[in-house]
Amino acid sequence: MTTFMLTDTTAGKISAQLTLLRHQMGAPAIGMVLTLVVVCDERDQYDSLRAATEAAREHPSRILVVIKREPDETNRLDAELRIGENTPGEVVVLRLYGELTDHADSVVSPLLLPDTPVVAWWPGTAPAVPSKDPIGKLCLRRITDAKDSDGGGIAALAARAKGYAPGDTDLAWARLTPWRSLLAAAFDQPVGKVRRGVVEAATAHPSAPLLAAWLSERLGAQIKVADSSGPGLTSVRLATSDGDLMVSRSDARLAKLSRPGQPDRNVALARRQTSELLAEELRRLDSDEIYEAALKRLARTYKP
Repeated sequence: MTTFMLTDTTAGKISAQLTLLRHQMGAPAIGMVLTLVVVCDERDQYDSLRAATEAAREHPSRILVVIKREPDETNRLDAELRIGENTPGEVVVLRLYGELTDHADSVVSPLLLPDTPVVAWWPGTAPAVPSKDPIGKLCLRRITDAKDSDGGGIAALAARAKGYAPGDTDLAWARLTPWRSLLAAAFDQPVGKVRRGVVEAATAHPSAPLLAAWLSERLGAQIKVADSSGPGLTSVRLATSDGDLMVSRSDARLAKLSRPGQPDRNVALARRQTSELLAEELRRLDSDEIYEAALKRLARTYKP
């Protein structure tokens, strides 16, 4: 892997250096399928970049990491370029100083791959309305993560529902994919009408009310949320006319599925890494109406 540093530079010089490095490495940009813009703090950049790079093994990308530094310093743009065999695509770490911190979109725009989708990811605190953020406006898909939001993830999700736009999503929703798949499969055989239910999870876990909202929306029954000792989601219990249907997870790998009139069985239900969640969201670049419905139902029932 080749790393190249540019200090007090411009977007034009960065683009020219990327072209030069590609020619030197014999690695044309033709294989990249999207531009992923990661907006994060300095303290989060290592973990965020690692997750983005691992996700890019499935979706070769130009990864632009935007780090806003001290706004009261002299205007300056520093860049770190990485390209090579160990990097799927290209990585550009951008550090913005001074007034540039308020104009990140003007730095990012010239570096977007032409004629390919643009996706933004905020690993930590995200804009209240991502689609109206200057960088969000450049993107077809906007990914947030309520789990790491300041002030509480559930409140962040509920607030985000008010400004929802097609293309918005949250990793709290991606964390539910194995749970939703397992619960949907449990209804492949008749289990009776669902009358009520409860989702148990660690206190203030944002995926729990989102799962409850999705179940309420799909089943037409009241699904509540209750606290457990965690970690994360621990169980879903649905009371049906034939008896209880339950999925319970006591560790990070396996869960027990119980259905009326059938023996319990163990099923795989592993907790996934951030890179896997991100890769899943990058597979879908259209609007997710099911997430939208669940999010808006959560917002209607949320009580601070």
